[in-house]
Amino acid sequence: MTAKRISFSKFSSRTVVVLPIYLLMAGVLFLSGAAQETQNEPAKTLDSAPAAAVFRNSIASEQLAFLNDYAGRPAKDAMKDKRFGKLLKLAIPHSEYHYGRDMPLSDASDLALSGSMEPVEIREGRYVTISGARGPYLSGRGFLWFDMQAGVGLGGFFFHPTNGEPTPTLAIFSRQLKQDSLGLSELPLAFAEDLSSWSVRMGLPTVTVRYFIPESGKKYVLVHDEDFCDHPPNAAAPAQDDCLQMNADAADADVNAAYFMARTHNAANATAWMLGADQVAWISFRDQSCGVGVGRLPCRIRVTRQRTRVLLH
Repeated sequence: MTAKRISFSKFSSRTVVVLPIYLLMAGVLFLSGAAQETQNEPAKTLDSAPAAAVFRNSIASEQLAFLNDYAGRPAKDAMKDKRFGKLLKLAIPHSEYHYGRDMPLSDASDLALSGSMEPVEIREGRYVTISGARGPYLSGRGFLWFDMQAGVGLGGFFFHPTNGEPTPTLAIFSRQLKQDSLGLSELPLAFAEDLSSWSVRMGLPTVTVRYFIPESGKKYVLVHDEDFCDHPPNAAAPAQDDCLQMNADAADADVNAAYFMARTHNAANATAWMLGADQVAWISFRDQSCGVGVGRLPCRIRVTRQRTRVLLH
């Protein structure tokens, strides 16, 4: 498999501050681990970027312009505006979501945002982030993001499930998306930057299980298509052992999420996940095949990503 890249040089200098920040630039770093055909072969890559996700039914600029009035103000103020309620209906899919119990995805988002004192952030005059961490249980945290020029609305919800599915989990959602296969690098670069900043501010783990929920309301794996061993040209390379371990953890998160969704038919409120005999056998095969030593992690990353592709298709 060849891999596609987005150049790290597209980042502004503000995003490259310390190692944890640029390691969190999910979806806009180089994809490499799955391109390794053998344990000792360098990653093969292409310079072309993945196809961008298509957002349908753009939100009219006049419906978004009022958000400028809330720049720097608490998120709870914007939440009370009736115009904001109309935006939520355009951005959040109709989906029965499981956050401690079954509820509409819009209700889960509302629990995290209502009463939030987090300031509404607007950068470059167009990118709006409204966030909160007021989920009443399971560390629920959420955000909504709008591009006022492109008319795009996205959101995210993070929590620690206790229903047996892989945990913790971050679900990205948008009613404007219709596809059922997605890597984060296919989403807008500005969104990836703001997601990274939000994740650091909210204390999210660098690697976590990720999903996306499009208009259909079903839940799909949001693939880790970044390479944590990549780094900006003006920054020192991360420690090889550390970044390879993060790539391995990301591959594990994806295969666990893919297995869960394959067994639960992509239901956004699915529960009661447990490993079947086939997955247990595969884990044993992978670990025995990859063995020990310096080639273990690259092998594990490659084999795990191959398994994820099988489960997703």
